[in-house]
Amino acid sequence: MKVIDIINKAKSTVFSFELLPPLKGNDTKRMYQTIESLVGFDPKYINITTHRDELEFKELEDGSIVKRTVRKRPGTVAIAAAIQHKYGIPVIPHILCGGFSKSETEHVLIDLNFLGIENVLALRGDGVKNQHVFKPDPNGHANANELVTQIKDLQNGKYLEADLKNNTPLDFCIGVAGYPEKHFESPNKELDLTFLKQKVDAGADYIVTQMFFDNRVYYDFVDKCREIGITVPIIPGIKPINLKNQLTVLPKLFSIDLPFALAKELAKCKNNEEARHVGTEWAIHQSKDLVVNNAPSLHIYTYGISDNVGEIVKAAF
Repeated sequence: MKVIDIINKAKSTVFSFELLPPLKGNDTKRMYQTIESLVGFDPKYINITTHRDELEFKELEDGSIVKRTVRKRPGTVAIAAAIQHKYGIPVIPHILCGGFSKSETEHVLIDLNFLGIENVLALRGDGVKNQHVFKPDPNGHANANELVTQIKDLQNGKYLEADLKNNTPLDFCIGVAGYPEKHFESPNKELDLTFLKQKVDAGADYIVTQMFFDNRVYYDFVDKCREIGITVPIIPGIKPINLKNQLTVLPKLFSIDLPFALAKELAKCKNNEEARHVGTEWAIHQSKDLVVNNAPSLHIYTYGISDNVGEIVKAAF
């Protein structure tokens, strides 16, 4: 089932979560353990992230440097299909601009269609590590707006090869990312909202937000989206804090603010266990409020850690 249909048919807030695919060389055991620990809470869909190739530099014994390209988390398409087949829960693989050509994207979408997957999340993605400016593949997309357009073109049977015959339409439900505190590259919130509206106008069916820790930020974001004519569902993304160092790491990595009350409690923590307790309680507080205020879905970023997610969902619903 498509995410937009799940949301539109739901009479109250639904639950969903996001997973990382296993690192190269690992098996799916831990991933399945995470899913099985949460299946009892009736997740309506599961997101699975995609990761681009990375550059690694290694110094040899003679002092020379060699460069190699690696993909640390391969297999998103196969994993998405395996999860959906095993559990019967719709899976939403992430589709990226960064590191992928238009042709590679088309082939992935064709494969997903063959596998019965009808939902995708279209993202620009990050640049190469230590790259200050995002650089798309020479034959790829520069932004998610262009990526959404390609996916919608396939819905109309428009493939990259103009002379292709018997063009079968590929009908995907498309999600895109929204940034309540703005994308770190945007000069201001107004322009960031303009870019978001372009993605929706290109054909996105819903928005899922980056993590935030102050619900007022989310509600204000929704209001501003509505003011400029964005009418699609806006799903809040919740990230439970699990480590003490996330007090400083998360604001730096994601260009977000932590409320003073949360930061104050985390600063008091002596270890990760205490920080995890504070983070879980804060996420429960956020989640209860979002459910009471009829958020479309409570979408939780698990990053492979699920026991406190179960606590949060149990308390919120």
